[in-house]
Amino acid sequence: MYENGKIYMGLAGDKRVELALNMCNRHGLIAGASGTGKTVTMKVMAESFSDAGVPVFLCDVKGDVAGICAPGQSSEGMEKRIDRFGLRGSFAYKGYPTTFWDIYQTGGHAVRATVSDMGPELLSRILSLTPAQEGILHIMFRIADDKGLLLLDLKDLRAMLNYVSEHRAEYMMTYGNITPQSVAAILRALLPLEQQGGDLFFGEPPLDIHDWMRTDADGRGMVNVLDCVKLVQNPTLYASFLLWMLSELFESLPEAGDLEKPKLVFFFDEAHTLFRDAPAVLVQKIEQTVKLIRSKGVGVFFVMQSPSDIPDAVLAQLSNRVQHTLRAYTPAELKAVRVAAQAFRANPAFRAEDAIMELGVGEALTSFLNASGVPAVVQRTKIVCPQSLMGAPEPMARMKAMLHDGMEKYDDAVDNLSAYEVLTEQADAAALQKQQEEDRLAQERLAAAEAEKQRAKEEAAVEKQRAKEEAAEEKRRQKLEDEERRRAQKLEDEARRRAERAAEAEQKKLERQREREAAAAKKKAERLQSKIETQLVSAGGQILKRGLLGILKR
Repeated sequence: MYENGKIYMGLAGDKRVELALNMCNRHGLIAGASGTGKTVTMKVMAESFSDAGVPVFLCDVKGDVAGICAPGQSSEGMEKRIDRFGLRGSFAYKGYPTTFWDIYQTGGHAVRATVSDMGPELLSRILSLTPAQEGILHIMFRIADDKGLLLLDLKDLRAMLNYVSEHRAEYMMTYGNITPQSVAAILRALLPLEQQGGDLFFGEPPLDIHDWMRTDADGRGMVNVLDCVKLVQNPTLYASFLLWMLSELFESLPEAGDLEKPKLVFFFDEAHTLFRDAPAVLVQKIEQTVKLIRSKGVGVFFVMQSPSDIPDAVLAQLSNRVQHTLRAYTPAELKAVRVAAQAFRANPAFRAEDAIMELGVGEALTSFLNASGVPAVVQRTKIVCPQSLMGAPEPMARMKAMLHDGMEKYDDAVDNLSAYEVLTEQADAAALQKQQEEDRLAQERLAAAEAEKQRAKEEAAVEKQRAKEEAAEEKRRQKLEDEERRRAQKLEDEARRRAERAAEAEQKKLERQREREAAAAKKKAERLQSKIETQLVSAGGQILKRGLLGILKR
């Protein structure tokens, strides 16, 4: 309940406990065990901030914070509490102007940021990169700027990393060493982020942080509810979102000093999960934010189970505190109770350490800064009841709120021309040119092959014709040779026959000559023999006759 610059938080006995609106940029803490009323306290504060015209950002981890968009429901217990807190004349069940947001785009408008907005330093911290890998990421961003390439989503980042790796020889002399191993490590580090929904978070249109700082027509601050039911289960993406958001606040909000009321108030519900699972860089960023963002007119409230779940450096900056009951059954839990009690300014009326474990549901120890910035003594306070619905709203109520919040511009993703498209087009053009060159070379090879084939065919035809002509010539020559050989053979035969005939004639001539000589000799011999016989007969005897006859015969 907001009245005259103060938020009515509850009653400490019969005394009103109030939170000064101008002190809310000193941040705060809402702690307590599960089921002790932390969400009620947070909603009471958020409703009051909205009534005061202060925009609010709520992380809805369990899904029940979303009920702030719908009016609460009357019950016997609620009516008794209204009377107890003296709200009968001013209390009204009502919903508050609510804008629902959801990185996963199921329970609210999309929340997006570009890779360029995130920058190499934040990305390096989110991805837990080594100094060498962070250097390559800086080189990649520089090359993208030099080439006029926009880095909007993760596919742009992947395309740019692959481009730098493929062309590292071209850039190493200018920007330094670029190793494929480091690029591959960065690409591997992107996988968890992408699997957790990074492809949904990184893109366009990017969220304008000023759209969280709106008021409705009645002047009430807009309650921005981020659906974190699924988001808190993905710490890398959650860290990415928070780092971007905190960085955007620092960059976009001017210095404001102390204001009558904050420009914006953040509530991080179940903040212990944030600090438990977040990387060290996120914790450092939150510490920096809590310390410095006060001067920008922004208040931050952490809602968690125990103050011991939050780093001391952050806890020291939380001046407005609400402590619901804590359970203590172990020495460690008792120590946590003592630490929580010692954080309050002591009240002589009771021991804070004992009271923390005795508080009922809806009851808390409170200590707020007064209008002068002095912390009040701890009070045992019964927290007032919220005017909006406790629990999750009906789906139609959420849908109605989304239809009338004016943020439909974030519903549809826009895939503008960026590094991925440009590099893909360049790669496609290079591939097309390469293919065309290969086709040209193939055509040239085919034409050369066809020409070679035709030349071989022509040569074969010429060779065939030449062989045919040679065969014909050989046949003609063979024919002439045969004819010449036949003529020679004929002449030879004729000469041989003439010679044979001449020889035969000569032989016959010789034979006739020999016959004539023989006949002549025979006649001569006969004559001689006859003469000798005549002479021998007359001269001698028979022996001499045979001897002479034998000589003559030889």
